[in-house]
Amino acid sequence: MKKNFVEELRWRGMLHDVMPGTEEHLQEGLRAAYVGIDPTADSLHIGHMVGVMMLRHLQLCGHKPVALVGGATGMIGDPSGKSDERNLLDEATLLHNQNALKKQLTKFLDFGSDSDNAAVLVNNYDWMKNFSFLEFIRDVGKHITVNYMMSKDSVKKRLSSESAEGMSFTEFTYQLVQGYDFLHLYREMDCTLQMGGSDQWGNITTGTELIRRIGDGKGYALTCPLITKADGTKFGKTETGNIWLDPERTSPYKFYQYWLNTSDEDAERFIKIFTFLPREVIENLVSDHREEPHLRKLQRKLAEEITVLVHSKEDYDNAVKASEVLFGKSTAQDLKSLNEATFLDVFEGVPQAKIDREEVEAGLDMIAALSAKTDFLKSNGEARRALKENSVSVNKEKVTEDYIITQNDLLNNKYVIINKGKRNTYIIRVE
Repeated sequence: MKKNFVEELRWRGMLHDVMPGTEEHLQEGLRAAYVGIDPTADSLHIGHMVGVMMLRHLQLCGHKPVALVGGATGMIGDPSGKSDERNLLDEATLLHNQNALKKQLTKFLDFGSDSDNAAVLVNNYDWMKNFSFLEFIRDVGKHITVNYMMSKDSVKKRLSSESAEGMSFTEFTYQLVQGYDFLHLYREMDCTLQMGGSDQWGNITTGTELIRRIGDGKGYALTCPLITKADGTKFGKTETGNIWLDPERTSPYKFYQYWLNTSDEDAERFIKIFTFLPREVIENLVSDHREEPHLRKLQRKLAEEITVLVHSKEDYDNAVKASEVLFGKSTAQDLKSLNEATFLDVFEGVPQAKIDREEVEAGLDMIAALSAKTDFLKSNGEARRALKENSVSVNKEKVTEDYIITQNDLLNNKYVIINKGKRNTYIIRVE
């Protein structure tokens, strides 16, 4: 027997609200359900992942996932959880973004099989682009009262004294457009369930209302909690911005590090939400972690599972190797195996000094490398003392005062790493 989808979400902490009868409806047979995805960028970020994981669990439970790229709604902007309107995108940009998103979604969902529950990608622009304004207000708008639309939390918040901007008519109609999507998918694909974040409940239930009033049918709604971090900081963001699934935007190393640095409290929640590990495995991991939290087994497993899922096993192995370079025991050979992008990620923020290539070709002595040419250390005398104390390494290998840095020491034909003791790391950049 197939797993119970609602129960699967419940134990994983991924269930916030569910319309009565939804669980029974899903247990009766194969159902199609959809999640809307914002196409305002050509990559998903980890804030999108809860919705995507819900679609994957739905497919694993034998149901049909529908990923809806909001090409039309992306042109309007969803007022939910936002204090101002978004920038509107043109058709060419939206199409590019849609194609990029589908490529990422194939890592999570099976689009290619012949089975009844193969995933489908749709774009609401396809059915909204030929809908005239007059047709829309006649065929859809007349079925929903302004009182009903005003009662939604997302609308009330934007019209309250908290918001100085107010709300445009365009955004006010957003819930009608999203509601019509649900009605359209109900009619065309027998899609009976819409899922999303808890801030989407109002928009989703507008869809179930349109299905009842226009489609003379029954739609269902299910939402997941909005992910927060225990320390109150925003999930999925760092000082430099979003954590993206696209390796060009967020490198696999930084992606891995984000999950590895999760707090103990968050790791216990996130390993249920962002991996497909079975319940028994997760419970054992949590138990082991609580006994020996300093080993960070939970964070390591979380980071491994999600990095392999989003990127690849090779990217994960490289990220681990790169982490060892900075924090563990690694060799010159390990350093040489890092590509330049990963190298720069690992040593981001480490003090650097530029040296002309001619000087390295001629041979750079250690006093010059530590002080005279770089100012890493305050004086030549301090450099000599460090070398006599045997506390200086070049590319992780101990050196003495008579060592000469040459082109053979260059990593990626450009960099040399110098360590003084365990805590002080410097980079020579050769140009």
